[in-house]
Amino acid sequence: MSEHTDDQKPAAAESDAGDSARDSDRNVEREMRRLSRRSFLWGGAAAALGAGSLGWLATRRADDGIPWPLRRSLEINEQLARDYFRNRRMALTFPRELAKDPRANGDIGLEDKLDAASWRLTVQGLAESDERNSDDDLELTLDQIKALPRVEMVTELKCIEGWSTVVHWAGARFADFINAYEPTTQSGKSPDPQKRPEDLVRYVSLETEDGSYYVGLEMESALHSQTLLCYEMNGAPLTAEHGAPLRLVIPVKYGIKNIKRIGTIRFTDRRPADYWAERGYDWYAGH
Repeated sequence: MSEHTDDQKPAAAESDAGDSARDSDRNVEREMRRLSRRSFLWGGAAAALGAGSLGWLATRRADDGIPWPLRRSLEINEQLARDYFRNRRMALTFPRELAKDPRANGDIGLEDKLDAASWRLTVQGLAESDERNSDDDLELTLDQIKALPRVEMVTELKCIEGWSTVVHWAGARFADFINAYEPTTQSGKSPDPQKRPEDLVRYVSLETEDGSYYVGLEMESALHSQTLLCYEMNGAPLTAEHGAPLRLVIPVKYGIKNIKRIGTIRFTDRRPADYWAERGYDWYAGH
């Protein structure tokens, strides 16, 4: 009769443990292969669906430069943003010592050499007055803009590319400009920007001197108290590359709306053309 010594028992236990570990490893490998096959199938299906969706989008008719389903998505985003908008909801402000010169992104409309002495701001769509018919254009000098109440603020210029810079701006509130140079109304009655702003025409169009860059604003954003017709940046007059002699600063919107070297302001009840909206971006461009 054979006898089992104490030395043999641990060896048998170690063998059983090793077999169990190998079985466990094989089970794990089988499960990983199963999951890998499933993941591959799901990934292939997702890729096919994505390619099909892109192909479908590419064949849809264009609306302002992009397929209409994308344009509808942007319009829904705009309506949500406009519902959220309040004139009393301010963009963040910062201490003046944080201000820096922003990048001089975008030179569309700035190609011609600036002649500051001959620059004039043309204003169209004004209400009729004793001195002017409603169809008459008005030409203003920079000194006339500077005669409006001066406002300073330190806000972020946010680029749609993803960068932002804190800047110290100075200029006239667009709301004060509208109070001084009243737009036509939807009702045809005399304008009252302070008591009946909802009766003003719905939009503002702004263009560079040469008309090559243009943006559109809804009237409520133009009347926002942080929307400026700006002529100074960080304590000095605007430079040519930053939009001299007059640019728009509207911190509730991305930089693509902050048009430089404004040549024409037009008040209108028709939604204006917008340079980047025609190239696939959001017309509203709020953040």
